[in-house]
This record gives sequence, C-alpha cells and structure tokens, in this order.
Amino acid sequence: MPAASAGLLRFFEEETQGVRIRPELVIVFAVGLILACVLAQLYSLGKLPIL
Repeated sequence: MPAASAGLLRFFEEETQGVRIRPELVIVFAVGLILACVLAQLYSLGKLPIL
C-alpha cells in the first residue's frame, strides 16, 4: 500500500518565536560543561592540586 505523501518530506519554513542559538555555540557550551564537571570531580577527589 503506497504512502499517503508519496515518499516526499515536508519541511515547514515558518519562523517560530524563541531564542535562536547557533549549533556551534551549543557544542562549545556542552563541551565546556563536560570539562567543568570532570575538573570538579577530580578536584573533589583530591587528584587536581589547583587552589
């Protein structure tokens, strides 16, 4: 039985309200958060002799 849309994809071009953030910035923030969590964990275990 064939699909109703004949295999075509539809993308909506309308702009929605909200904050627009570039994908590169999201990746940078995510990597920064991961590094901060790892450094905090190492510091709490005493394996990071900073401060």
